[in-house]
Amino acid sequence: MNVLVINAGSSSLKYQLFDTKTEDILAKGLCERIGIDGHLKHTPVLNGKPVYDSDVHLPTHAEAISIVIEKLTSEDYGVVNSLSEINAVGHRAVHGGRKFVASALIDDEVIKALEDCIRLAPLHTPANLMGIRACQKAMPGVPQVAVFDTAFHHTMPEHAYIYPIPYKYYEENDIRRYGFHGTSHRYVSAKAIERLGGKTEGTKIITCHLGNGSSLAAIKDGKCLDTTMGVTPLEGVPMGTRCGSVDPSLVDVIADIEGTAIKETMDILNKKSGVLGISGTSSDFRDLEASAGVDIDDGSVAGNTKADKRAKLALDVFNYQVAKFIGSYMAVLGGLDALVFTAGIGENSPHTRKGICAILNGLGIRINEEANAARAAELLDITGKDSTVKVFVIPTNEELVIARDTVELVGK
Repeated sequence: MNVLVINAGSSSLKYQLFDTKTEDILAKGLCERIGIDGHLKHTPVLNGKPVYDSDVHLPTHAEAISIVIEKLTSEDYGVVNSLSEINAVGHRAVHGGRKFVASALIDDEVIKALEDCIRLAPLHTPANLMGIRACQKAMPGVPQVAVFDTAFHHTMPEHAYIYPIPYKYYEENDIRRYGFHGTSHRYVSAKAIERLGGKTEGTKIITCHLGNGSSLAAIKDGKCLDTTMGVTPLEGVPMGTRCGSVDPSLVDVIADIEGTAIKETMDILNKKSGVLGISGTSSDFRDLEASAGVDIDDGSVAGNTKADKRAKLALDVFNYQVAKFIGSYMAVLGGLDALVFTAGIGENSPHTRKGICAILNGLGIRINEEANAARAAELLDITGKDSTVKVFVIPTNEELVIARDTVELVGK
């Protein structure tokens, strides 16, 4: 069965085509600058055909889907002979609200429920819907599935997801902790359980999805007990441009200082804060590490380099806040079997992993620095000799989770 996985943004559309029997990627690509001037990079993976990388006219997501299908089926760049060989489409859906506790086969009712979620994720859900509608138009009759970032976290107990605000906002407006990156937390925690022996019951795992957007999850018996992001992805640890958890009164304080309305103030907290706000230079951890005198490859710090103090401070604040959540989640879990690092920073920054684990030394978490400097192909065990907790680096694969869920729901 061939499943096309779609991740639609407001002006972009990422895709991968899977052969789900082998779980091989047949092709992948990215449509960028949709509605502006348009660009497509399409990469056939297994058959040796050339990469297509060119500007194209993409006024809407509908045209983007059409050209993706054209390239997937073309003689020069294609990996299937016709559209009929694409058996189903799986869509990443960022927010499922209270309704969706698992992935769902898309129908009119699901579309309506997604529309109701726009107020909870106004930046993401409209883009998700554009991707779905574009596929429905271009691929009539092909079953489509929505896989929700929030679904994995629906096992949280009530005391973990209820905010200490008037209860009517939960009852009447669905305001509660939802959490995000659920497909990633689900994938890497399952991989960690396999490494721990394969028995889900009794396992205590903390997964750290660290990228430009970052979140942590406390997972017991394979189920989420708590996660750092909230009703939106702004809550939790500091991120590339997001502030994470701060005093809520800052909204009012900054609005007063800047003379801005709430919307503009929230824009500061979402797009101009995090490590970008602290450093004043970049939201990219590679840039910050270079400015702080860190060797990006092995995480070591050059002694003769004049480090940028604010870049170093941004990295230190990030590591400290992540370590704080790990410590609190160890208390929630009643111990810890494995700590997992994943996503762009978690997988590729030895310096970040080392800095976080150094803070947690007193809780028995130690790493092997030589192993930590290596790169993870599938699973990298960086556990130190005297560590009481296993420490893993596991590359995430959210697209594969979406493909698997799609197969399960379509039933082929």
